[in-house]
Amino acid sequence: MAQTKKKSEHYVNNKEFLAAMVEFRKAVNKAKRDKTERPPVPNYIGECFLKIANHLSYRPNFINYTYRDDMISDGIENCLQYLDNFNPETSSNPFAYFTQIIYYAFVRRIQKEKKQTTIKQKLILDNNYDDMALQPGDEGGEFTNQFREFLKKNTTLEETVKKKPKKIKNKKKKTSSLF
Repeated sequence: MAQTKKKSEHYVNNKEFLAAMVEFRKAVNKAKRDKTERPPVPNYIGECFLKIANHLSYRPNFINYTYRDDMISDGIENCLQYLDNFNPETSSNPFAYFTQIIYYAFVRRIQKEKKQTTIKQKLILDNNYDDMALQPGDEGGEFTNQFREFLKKNTTLEETVKKKPKKIKNKKKKTSSLF
């Protein structure tokens, strides 16, 4: 007996997704022509966004973050934001288009969270919490803040907290010449 390979099913069918996008775009264009209220996004398109975001969050470079749910939410929000930018006339692959949108939403969330972590660590290192931990009558040299010592030894604070310098435009006075 010859074994036949089972065709693997993808979690989002690109042809059905494209058809749903074309129908939604037609409905939006009709609403614009008729000057009526914009139609809501169909459930199927929303489910596709959710499936793409969930499956992308299980990739090795995204799986171990504690704020994975925030990443998924950001990805779905960006898909809804850029839904009208997808043009079926120029591309027949909405799966790839929205996967890229979600991917970069994940990267932006990771950057935001890393920046916040750096700020928290810098605040802890810069402030002297040892004085607050001592009770009246305690001697000053016996106690240390172990978390602060851990941060000093094991972290390198990135300079992501610095503000970008503003560009100064060179404004030259225009001299007008009179003839």
